[in-house]
Amino acid sequence: MSITEYAKARKKAQRNYRAQLLKGTYPYLQALDDIVSFAEISSETELGLVEIPLNAIVGTRTAGRKQAFASNFMPLLDENSEFARKWAALYNAHIEEGIRDPIKAVEFMNRFYVTEGNKRVSVLKYVDAVSIQAEVTRLVPQKTDAKENRIYYEFLDFYRSTAINYLDFSQEGCYSRLLAVLGKSSDAPWTDDEKMNLHSAYIHFQDVYEEKGGRKLPLTAGDAFLTYLEIYGYKDMIEKSHQELLEEILAIWQDFEIYPARRSVELVMAPEKKSEEKALRTRILPLSSGPLKIAFVHDRTPEESSWTYGHELGRHYLENTLAEKVTTSFYITDGDPEAGSELIRKAVEDGNTVVFTTSPKLLNASVKAALKYPSIQILNCSLNSCFGHLRTYYGRMYEAKYLTGILAGILSPEASIGYVADYPIYGSTASINAFALGVKTVNPNARVCLAWTCVKDNRFQEQFAARHISYVSGQDLLTPYRGSRQFGLYDIRGEQITNVAMPVCHWGKFYERIVTSILNGSWKKGATRSKDKSINYFWGLSSGMIDVICSKHVPAATGHLLELIKQEISSGQFHPFSCEIHSQDGTLRNEKDTVMPAGQIGSMDWLLDNIEGAFPPVSSMTGEAKRIVKLQGVGSYQEQSEPS
Repeated sequence: MSITEYAKARKKAQRNYRAQLLKGTYPYLQALDDIVSFAEISSETELGLVEIPLNAIVGTRTAGRKQAFASNFMPLLDENSEFARKWAALYNAHIEEGIRDPIKAVEFMNRFYVTEGNKRVSVLKYVDAVSIQAEVTRLVPQKTDAKENRIYYEFLDFYRSTAINYLDFSQEGCYSRLLAVLGKSSDAPWTDDEKMNLHSAYIHFQDVYEEKGGRKLPLTAGDAFLTYLEIYGYKDMIEKSHQELLEEILAIWQDFEIYPARRSVELVMAPEKKSEEKALRTRILPLSSGPLKIAFVHDRTPEESSWTYGHELGRHYLENTLAEKVTTSFYITDGDPEAGSELIRKAVEDGNTVVFTTSPKLLNASVKAALKYPSIQILNCSLNSCFGHLRTYYGRMYEAKYLTGILAGILSPEASIGYVADYPIYGSTASINAFALGVKTVNPNARVCLAWTCVKDNRFQEQFAARHISYVSGQDLLTPYRGSRQFGLYDIRGEQITNVAMPVCHWGKFYERIVTSILNGSWKKGATRSKDKSINYFWGLSSGMIDVICSKHVPAATGHLLELIKQEISSGQFHPFSCEIHSQDGTLRNEKDTVMPAGQIGSMDWLLDNIEGAFPPVSSMTGEAKRIVKLQGVGSYQEQSEPS
């Protein structure tokens, strides 16, 4: 029986040998001595007894035995040889008792080369075993600028805290991204249970992924595993059945096929004018199939969140405008993003065919729901999403902020102007910079003093008082349940705050136009529907969704100037980010007479050179802020955010 198995293994070796020759690649095992002869070795470390994945064993230490095996570790020597008899005896021993003796191996660049135990590796690879114990010596190469070398040094940092060696990535930054998905910091110790659970989840994923042909794709199983986790999350993965995991993997198969490319963002900057006439007919003609059921899923109640309050105003506007053509309902997660998936499921079960999730914190839940319910139209309110599985939407609030910046620069008697920002997320940074640019346009010597509400020790009012600041740009909207005048652009001199102007995001006008496009069928014909793109509606002043409302405290001539600039922006004749722009560190971010692309505006992770202040460190943030920047934070926030 064992000789028969040897013959089968030898046939696998011969097929592999011929295939490698046809491809023009080396048909035998790699020899580490040949490889390291071209490398500078920095250090040699004894790792002791380690469980190593068999698919990471790629060769031998020396050239002595390499031609006895094909490159897949299957045996090539004749079936009547002594080698064949020893291999067959080892196979019998494995079937009867299992191979227990560890091999000896050298690890170099997270690949393993056998010093002693080649036949044991061959037998275990033949029976599709997962791993083997080995006494391992690690050879660490000198640091270089080569991509593979940089990835390996990232692996070494990851290994120090985890002792995990089976996850192999082809791109930089993946180990940090994995820790972020798992909610672990880079220096946090791992328990044995955490290691065991991750390994079980990975093997569960790998079995299904490779069963569907994953080995034929141009990425590692680790790359695919991380891609899956970033979409579906890690929680409860081990409990998923084979069928559930298979359905989820198949739903994102194209994400694997285009890897390492990420889905590009197609920004739809304005409503489609061609559908206006058809939209008007839709408002007049009654629906024959009954009203369209639309659900809004909020992260917080309107009483505690001005953001939710604004979207609720939009929902009521939608109901009033489209009257009998739609019915709407709302669901609230009470600040628990984990409840998002359950509430979307409930909304679908309640018969809603359109779902708006109104917070970036609900992005992951929205993506998973869009994959699970492909016939339901799901849109998430966020910016710069790279998921092509659902549409997202956001307002170009920076256009309104530019106008209020001009107003602040004209009116302020002081050289410092305050700006209160909520979170350092995509979209918010563009608003900060646009305001500062507006100030600079009319008052080149003025400075914008930046403060954040998301930090635990929040003392911006004291900071502004110490700087003798008169004008402050605060929150764009407050709820009627919170009595305060600290919103929009306001004057803090005197005993009572004076509100000067307020940037407005009229969500109702966006919802009306999107729902109308669904009703009249133009939803499917609008922007390019390429499967490798993520469609992001990014509307501004020209759509009527964004506006600025000035109070009676704005001088008439100044208000007239502001109106003229607003019209120029709306018509496309002028763009706020079309001048020479430098960031705080002096870097040229935009050249003179050049319009900055919308994608760059939406992904700003720097601050203008007339801003005093910086992005707050994660350690200074509230728990709520940490959760938000982990999802939509600018720059490296998503990688460095601490588990809350």
